[in-house]
Amino acid sequence: MSNKEQIGSQTNLIYGVDDNPTVGKKVLFGLQHIFAAFSGIVVVPLVISGALGFDSAMTTSLISASILAAGLATIIQAYGVGPVGARVACIMGTDFTFVSPAISVGSTLGMAGIVGATILGSLFEIILSFFIKPLMKLFPPIVTGTVVCLIGLTLLPVSIDWAAGGTGSADYGSLLNISIAMLVLVVTLLLNRYGKGMISSASILIGMIVGYVVCIPFGMVDFTAVTEASWFTIPNILEYGIIFDWKAVLAFIPAYFVTTIETVGCLKAIGETSDVEMTDKKIGAGILADGFGSICGGLVGSFSNTSFSQNVGLISLTKVASKHVAVMAGILLVCLGLFPKLAGVINGIPQPVLGGVGLVMFGMVAAAGIKTLSRVELTDRNLLIIATSMALGLGVTFRPEFISGLPEALQMIFSSGISTGTIVALVLNLVLKETQVSAEKLKKVEVA
Repeated sequence: MSNKEQIGSQTNLIYGVDDNPTVGKKVLFGLQHIFAAFSGIVVVPLVISGALGFDSAMTTSLISASILAAGLATIIQAYGVGPVGARVACIMGTDFTFVSPAISVGSTLGMAGIVGATILGSLFEIILSFFIKPLMKLFPPIVTGTVVCLIGLTLLPVSIDWAAGGTGSADYGSLLNISIAMLVLVVTLLLNRYGKGMISSASILIGMIVGYVVCIPFGMVDFTAVTEASWFTIPNILEYGIIFDWKAVLAFIPAYFVTTIETVGCLKAIGETSDVEMTDKKIGAGILADGFGSICGGLVGSFSNTSFSQNVGLISLTKVASKHVAVMAGILLVCLGLFPKLAGVINGIPQPVLGGVGLVMFGMVAAAGIKTLSRVELTDRNLLIIATSMALGLGVTFRPEFISGLPEALQMIFSSGISTGTIVALVLNLVLKETQVSAEKLKKVEVA
């Protein structure tokens, strides 16, 4: 039995990458992915619109366009179009990495400048995708395991904030918020562990529905977005015009570089949890899909797109790794982008409900990274790489002001704990050489 077959037999996936569940199951599993990613998709246009002073009509239009673009990018990534797309269960969407450059460009050139920089900047990522083979040599298990672990750990503070009621909320940390988050967490865990068949696979969705219903009598579900939204909308191609300015593109280049690194880590994590060997070709195709997804975002009047790491935990938890489920999630996102009232229903999910499932999902991602590291020889050199990468990655996540004195370009690169930890792990893996003494010492310990 091959090493890959052994790993597959240990994880016991219900649906592998190429398995195609029934339409009903794909819708159910696809909704779970959407619920996990939705807040991340809509919050970016909300933040950018608020910072640039866009009116409510334009903000609503940007949200719908962002949802639509996320759906198109997800379909391209999961289904694949020619050489584009990793063809794994990868969900796409807008990312906070692009908030700062978008605000910077938008303050002088408006939405037209953001659209131009999004489209031109994506060409940089497309070019990078053709150099993945030499890049992947820099990602041995010691690096990928550290990166995957960091993806989960850096997302945990987000889920804690959700569980407490959302950053800045008046009732942050209230007993009601924490109780609902724990209820959702317990329901999800029990159903996933002891449920049979679909009950176990749909544990995330069922847990969120239970939390959603419980929140209604407490007045925690805001239906304003549903009542005010139109029934149907079609985003206009280049509705806000387009301005190509190289100074604006330069502001986006560091963000595209960061998301390229993060996508490599994300696709590696998906490979670990899906029993798929993520070859150089697959990784390159995934980066290429990132670039084309961002072009789609710009054309429909939205922002850059990249892979969503928070959805990796769903694969580990539900044992559903089918790319066809991700394609269905993309189709549903496109529908939500065209029917704002439906999007409003999901947008109304209370933060504690998201927090309850987020704690489990993000913890599962970190656990997947630990599993990868468990197969690495823990020599003194490797322990130093893991320790330093984790320390700096988590340090920047918990104390972002640590890098406030750096030049803006460097702040962009190191603002993400994932990118910081990845870069540190890459550099240390190249610089620190394994000594013969350390290797022999480890073997003696193992024998003893």
